[in-house]
Amino acid sequence: MKRYLILSLLALGACQGTAKKDDNEKGKLSTEIVNNPHTVAGIDTVSAAMKPTMDFKDTLHQFGTIHQSEVVTHEFTFTNNGKTPLLISSASASCGCTVPEYPHDPVQPGKSAIMKVTFNSSGKSGHQEKSVTIHTNTVRSIHMLYIKGEVIAPKNSNELPTE
Repeated sequence: MKRYLILSLLALGACQGTAKKDDNEKGKLSTEIVNNPHTVAGIDTVSAAMKPTMDFKDTLHQFGTIHQSEVVTHEFTFTNNGKTPLLISSASASCGCTVPEYPHDPVQPGKSAIMKVTFNSSGKSGHQEKSVTIHTNTVRSIHMLYIKGEVIAPKNSNELPTE
């Protein structure tokens, strides 16, 4: 009897928790657009076909040779060629000298957007390779971008590069 009472209370609590939406949830995205096609049996190809895509024109940008302390930016363009909105949950760089900026709103099917990557060469010299890791709701879920280049340090530590 005690077991049935506990189970009934748990079920009642679970139902009440979903009956009313909290006012704090207004304006938030619906969880219906997040769909994981991976199952124990493998990938559900029907669900996978409905997922968004993140198709970049290029994933590597070579900024060439720059002087130490210069800041360079590149805009990576991508398109959602999928059937549902693309969500980017995070983007992080391999180094604090590199900062990614990404759209926080969903990218609708057929639309393009920009991932902006800024590299600050202060304190850097020589060959540089940096990466940006992007987490999304695509089948692949993780996408990578790369920037490369050469930073020329001043010949004398008191000498600053001229603009």
